[in-house]
Amino acid sequence: MSGLDWPGLMRAGLHRLGLRPAEFWALTPAELVMMLGLDPGREAVMGRARLEELTRQFPDEEG
Repeated sequence: MSGLDWPGLMRAGLHRLGLRPAEFWALTPAELVMMLGLDPGREAVMGRARLEELTRQFPDEEG
């Protein structure tokens, strides 16, 4: 089993987004999640402060 809630995804795609069945099935699960605004990767974007923190923590070695 894929672990995805297909009935729930179908309801969201067909009813909430108004997709036609062919449009729904042409999407990848990642595209559907993004269209629904549930993109978990959106919060995972690294900001400047985190980059600087990691740069201090793991400096490049000069060879």
